[in-house]
Amino acid sequence: MDTSPRTPHRMDPAGGCPHADNARLLERGAVAAVVLPGEVHGMAVLGHEALRDFLAHPEVAKDAAHFTALREGRIAPGWPLATFATVRGMTTADGDDHRRLRSLVSKAFTMRRVEELRPRVEELTAELLDDLARAAGRDGGVADLRRHFAMPLPMAVIGELLGVDAEHRERLHHLSNQVVATDIGPEKALAANRELIAVLTAVAAARGERPGDDLTSALIAARDEDGDRLGQEELIGTLMLMIIAGHETTLNLLTNAVRALCGHRDQLRMVLGGEVSWADVVEETLRWDAPVSYFPFRYPVRDLTVDGTVIPRGTPVLAGYSAAGRDRAVHGPDADRFDVTRPGRPDAVRHLSLGHGAHFCLGAPLARMEATIALERLFARFPDLEPALPETGLVRDASFVGNSVRALPVRLGAPRG
Repeated sequence: MDTSPRTPHRMDPAGGCPHADNARLLERGAVAAVVLPGEVHGMAVLGHEALRDFLAHPEVAKDAAHFTALREGRIAPGWPLATFATVRGMTTADGDDHRRLRSLVSKAFTMRRVEELRPRVEELTAELLDDLARAAGRDGGVADLRRHFAMPLPMAVIGELLGVDAEHRERLHHLSNQVVATDIGPEKALAANRELIAVLTAVAAARGERPGDDLTSALIAARDEDGDRLGQEELIGTLMLMIIAGHETTLNLLTNAVRALCGHRDQLRMVLGGEVSWADVVEETLRWDAPVSYFPFRYPVRDLTVDGTVIPRGTPVLAGYSAAGRDRAVHGPDADRFDVTRPGRPDAVRHLSLGHGAHFCLGAPLARMEATIALERLFARFPDLEPALPETGLVRDASFVGNSVRALPVRLGAPRG
């Protein structure tokens, strides 16, 4: 048993493509000791099977009360990952608290409710494709697909679902991007967190004065009806988590899928020809280039042995989704290959990129629906779309949490239809 892991791997605050480091770490084992920004020591679970078991383990908590270094005051103010640990909401709650908070929002994400949103997603997609074409027309045939299409679609959907006025959405995206950044300095991190809370507090106040048929109004009603069901801090924390998770994941998924398809034109032709489905494209992208690379945090409530490595009680643990997606022990010797025809696994767990267990992504059906519609309509209209820069020329997100690029300039080619 490996009770003393090798020299810890330093997580690069600047992010970058994770796959080469992931491969090296997986060669050493399914669990790795890591050093986080600020010289905070933690662990990462990388292997598919180890991660699947860890995510569902009954003695692994999400509440930062179990985070030893934080509890003992050894985490400096403005630590870039602090929000992931300290925000009050579903992703930092356990047991009855988690079930209480999740039940307050789960009705908005049922399969039936998601299907009711389909016409609006299709309408928004059509409008944004027009915007993308206009942007390309203004800029010599090149437009940033991320800015004009991949970001505003999920932001508009989650914004409408929550009742967030359009005037706030671009600012909320900017602040969300700073919250998930891992290279941000303490002063900027604190300022971004304060401003995000202020904007969301203003959104909640507006909805309190003018309630509507939206999730924020429903949450405010729950707060006002019974403070034990939802407190003010939990209300703002829930809005923060839903804004960030509700658009950042889908934004990266769409961006990564377009990059993958443009880099594998033979597979794009198969999808356009109807040989495989757009849903297959979404699932293979989630596996091959997970939109969230390393998600913070979980904490063992006792010393826990995972795949032969001891993770001490109270250690902050990253869920290594991007590594698990290319784990050869599970996905075969060609795990590094993007393949939309890849057969599903017998246990139906094709990947873990949307989580597993009690904290499985509540918005997974919505993200899948948005991505499927967006990709199908994008390539139906612009089948010759191609990146305007080589992959090596694209600037990566400054985060080891999110996994994508900051911009994706594309040439649309001749439209069809």
